[in-house]
Amino acid sequence: MTVSYRIFEPITIKGMTLQNRIMRSATWDGTADESGGVTEDSLKLYRALAEGGIGLIVTGYAFVSHPLGQANPGQYGIYKDDLIPGWKKLVQAVHDAGESKIAMQIVHAGINSRYLYQKGETLQAVSFLPDLTRPHREMSGREIEGIIADFAAAAVRAREAGFDAVQLHGAHGYLMSQFASPIYNRRNDFWGGSPEKRRRFHLKVIEKVREAVGEDYPLLIKLGIRDAQPGGMTLAEGLDLCRHMAAAGMDGIEISIGVGAGSAAVTRAAFETGEKDRVVFLDEAVAVKKEISLPVAVVNGIRTFEKAEELVTVYGLDMVSLCRPFIREPGLARRWLNGDTRPAACISCNQCFPDPEKGRIMECSEERKLRQRRKKA
Repeated sequence: MTVSYRIFEPITIKGMTLQNRIMRSATWDGTADESGGVTEDSLKLYRALAEGGIGLIVTGYAFVSHPLGQANPGQYGIYKDDLIPGWKKLVQAVHDAGESKIAMQIVHAGINSRYLYQKGETLQAVSFLPDLTRPHREMSGREIEGIIADFAAAAVRAREAGFDAVQLHGAHGYLMSQFASPIYNRRNDFWGGSPEKRRRFHLKVIEKVREAVGEDYPLLIKLGIRDAQPGGMTLAEGLDLCRHMAAAGMDGIEISIGVGAGSAAVTRAAFETGEKDRVVFLDEAVAVKKEISLPVAVVNGIRTFEKAEELVTVYGLDMVSLCRPFIREPGLARRWLNGDTRPAACISCNQCFPDPEKGRIMECSEERKLRQRRKKA
């Protein structure tokens, strides 16, 4: 008897039909060149993911403004037309390798850029923060409008490059999170002073991106639904933001955390205490699903096929989003589909992060150790 699993059923988001409900969540992979352009390492990485049978692949974040939008070295960029040819090659590589769809994640770092700080740049801040030692200045209204326009232009470039969708990065303490958070947004003007005003940046970005790419193009967001620091955005405010984004033209939401993320450390701590399948943001994702009719995905802590299936069938979520397991096993989704439902091999050591300044791209640390041993042999 053939058993049908919900996790392998197709789902359609704004005309984009995905072969299954498994998403590869975005992460910084450190493979871009100095301009933010695609490299051969980038092509190799995303080709492998597509061969692995993932429903929706989301790229590592691409900065929309240059130079002050960049968060890390080796980070992708989408701030100028010259980068489009490289992105076309990456999209084509994904589409040629299988049935996966691919979305570009776009971002502005705001004040959250140790890379620019170390280069001596004065960072763009939503508000001036007296206790923050790194050089920064509060943005003017004109600068804010300019960044919103950069988001819209970046989305147009993504569509021209052939991406099936675009995802805004509204989590992990980057600029969108900073606008939504009372920790970083202390303005008392059009852009801050109340929850209604703090969410205006999100809604304006959605409005301008939608105007730029048209009504038929899928627009997604990875959202920090609440902050993980005292005095930050509450879950209630995050749910309110979700309702307004849905009304403004958003097509799907991936639930994560905002300012003070530390989500990798949370996952690692759960893993060490034996909670190897603890979905860190499950309660928040379920709360969002109760509030809106849009597709909702949850990320962080999904390690087993059984848990992935439970999230869809029992909790009513639309998609499951994984990141680090795909670094260790880009073919994990296909392995599960073919009946080998052993848990992901990833051990959540968090040693896979890239270090472009040392010539190291994102790679599973276990695979790195194996390659080093082979070189010595």
